[in-house]
Amino acid sequence: MESNSDTYEPLLLAFCCYWCSYTGADLAGVARIQYPPNVRIIRVQCSGMVHPNLVMDALTNGADGVLICGCHPGDCHYREGNLRAKARADAISLMMEDFALEPERFRLEWVSASESPRFAQVIRDTVED
Repeated sequence: MESNSDTYEPLLLAFCCYWCSYTGADLAGVARIQYPPNVRIIRVQCSGMVHPNLVMDALTNGADGVLICGCHPGDCHYREGNLRAKARADAISLMMEDFALEPERFRLEWVSASESPRFAQVIRDTVED
């Protein structure tokens, strides 16, 4: 994505779990915590439900980076969904290697509902990377 000043702005896709990360993102908005506007948030029931093919499709079809945010380990509303997300993240990393995609284009983070400043910081760090 380029603006008139020829500065590059990456497009980031963030899959956020409904119970924790999406709520943290919502709270960041309510609290007016600033983070880059070039992120598109997709709410999912659980981070463990994000299939690796969704991430790979996003990366190969125009997204500059993909972020999966879920509940902290031990706090998943679906008991072990975030552990599934971690296992899938490992698989995604291997797939990215096969596709010759830079590893910094994908990130998995644990963000609780009360961590809106952390959510904003994760977005800033991911966009910067």
